[in-house]
Amino acid sequence: MIFVIVTVAAFAAGFINAVAGGGTFLTFPALIAAGLPPIDANASNTVALFPGQIATGYAARDGLAAASADSRVNVPVLAGISLVGGFLGGILLLITPQPVFSKIVPWLILFATAVFAGGHFVPSSGKKFRLNRTGIFAVQGLVALYGGYFGGGAGILVLSAFTFFGLRDMWLMNSLKILVVTLMNAAAVITFVAAGLVHWYWTLLVAVAAMAGGFAGLHTARRVPAHIAKGFVVAMGLVLTVYFFVKPA
Repeated sequence: MIFVIVTVAAFAAGFINAVAGGGTFLTFPALIAAGLPPIDANASNTVALFPGQIATGYAARDGLAAASADSRVNVPVLAGISLVGGFLGGILLLITPQPVFSKIVPWLILFATAVFAGGHFVPSSGKKFRLNRTGIFAVQGLVALYGGYFGGGAGILVLSAFTFFGLRDMWLMNSLKILVVTLMNAAAVITFVAAGLVHWYWTLLVAVAAMAGGFAGLHTARRVPAHIAKGFVVAMGLVLTVYFFVKPA
């Protein structure tokens, strides 16, 4: 039964990651349910979703081309920041004790969900919440650090930052998000594999199912109304926040 649960969760996670981000909210608890310690589950989850991110990134290359052509977006700088931040976040996870990580997980998920909801559903007042180019670089650095550390909701935070920066084309934003999240996770993946935190049986299962879900979600992303995808991610984040707050340690 747990095999089926993890497989379904992984497919759904790949789908959601391609549409709006936040798929880790499904695979992370599924791996914990499979018996992995929280830090191991987080590391294995990051490695498992990485191949699907590469595949969906390749499929979204037309969106990345559009982002590169947008004078507001400096793709190379965002890419470099994501790599460095992801590496530092992965190192930070390695030095965090398991009990401490377990206690901060619900807060991490709540934070990611709140930022996403605020960025997309709370009207801004003029330019009060707008980010300039320096601001988006700084925020991306923090998001990359967070993404390398936890991963859950990193895509949500990236989309939120792009919204505050003034981007509105969901396909362009989603394609750019896939690139920067893939790069921040690439650095974290190397760190986690080298540290021996990856449980390869579950990791490979999640990787295959998530890749299939990612391709399905990518083709759906252009057809699903943006507010529906965003609303689902917010609802999912709230449910998982409650779950991890009430879950026994």
